[in-house]
Amino acid sequence: MAKTAHTPNSLRVLVSEGNSTSAREAITILGLSGHRVELCDPSPYCVASFSRFVGKFHRCPPLRDDPAGYLAFIEKLLAGHFDVLLPIHEQGFLFARSSERLSGRVGLALPGFESYRMVHSKAGFSRLLERLGLPQPPTQIVNSENELRAAVRFPAVVKTAVGTASRGVWFAHDARDLESVVQNIGAMGLSTNGVFADQVLVQDLVTGPIGKAQAVFCHGQLLGFHGYQRIAAGVGGGEAIKQSAVCSDVRKQVAAIGAHLGWHGALSVDYVLSDHARPLLIDCNPRLVEPMSAYLAGIDLVGLLLAVSLGQTPTPLPQGRDGVRTHLAMQALLGCASRGGNRCDLLREGWQLATGGGAYAGSTEELTSLRQDWLGIVPLAMLAIGLLATPKLAATLPKTGWGAHLLDLKSIRAIEREDFG
Repeated sequence: MAKTAHTPNSLRVLVSEGNSTSAREAITILGLSGHRVELCDPSPYCVASFSRFVGKFHRCPPLRDDPAGYLAFIEKLLAGHFDVLLPIHEQGFLFARSSERLSGRVGLALPGFESYRMVHSKAGFSRLLERLGLPQPPTQIVNSENELRAAVRFPAVVKTAVGTASRGVWFAHDARDLESVVQNIGAMGLSTNGVFADQVLVQDLVTGPIGKAQAVFCHGQLLGFHGYQRIAAGVGGGEAIKQSAVCSDVRKQVAAIGAHLGWHGALSVDYVLSDHARPLLIDCNPRLVEPMSAYLAGIDLVGLLLAVSLGQTPTPLPQGRDGVRTHLAMQALLGCASRGGNRCDLLREGWQLATGGGAYAGSTEELTSLRQDWLGIVPLAMLAIGLLATPKLAATLPKTGWGAHLLDLKSIRAIEREDFG
């Protein structure tokens, strides 16, 4: 049983989107804890809608294309009384900006907008790390194609300031790769006459084990922390297999970030272990990312976040168990196909997933556990059938209409305007 803070047995919780793996996992945890879950998303076929724990689905305007309409929709829903609004993805940017309109109407745990905006931007997060003296790969922030070419030291990673699920992240090993990166930035509409519409980061490529850390804060105090390392990659920057492992150095670094910002709510940080086993921070998400790994390791960060959302200051949770291995079957199949796997490879991967063989020995499915939520078979089966029919689907699927629940530069700037809403 996961350790959690004390909350009422049954809360009515509104989850802000349902198309991310983070939302799907949070809904499972909420349902297993006895809470009543309602979900809003632009797509009635989002992955989280296929869950027995979703009591009611609300089809909402897309955050990316209509942030004002999305906010008005949420406000209308809140009139029906919810105990907690859970900003599971980038909706937190909008809610933090509109905190005065939401305050007093629902339980909501978010920091001030300036703090949120700082870590939501990769450039802002990099500057924060520099200010706090926390380790990151050698980094330069550039504003044009010429500055980008001058800054790159191969091999390098190039990142747009705004992006999630590896959107806007490219690896450049030589001059040809770099020109491809420049073309991609232009294709995203982020470059005009060689000048970038937003800042771009250039970092030296540091290779090593990738780790992630998740935390919940109450006004700058660290209350819960979980870490894991990537064992096998999926697609789009995700993990197919994880294993819980708390890095004490990263815990101290995340605590320092939260204390400095007076952080309130959830915060997640990615890091890479360098050759000297020194963790270098490489990304930040102002939210919980796939919280089932923590739950299965004994730490209920979702329950902790509910308590903070209700205005409580819970006792900090103890550390969870190290060495707990989990996997996401959907990510495993997508990862297999994206690396050039054919139908035989996909069938072999599927057999190992079903039987717990190979790398999945001793591992627990965290996204679509059929024993706990049989409806999860629907999106998993649809994906498996689609990949077996067309393995190349793994390369195109993440680029299709999965982004309506995410922000882009245009919607961010609309939300930041003084007259927004």
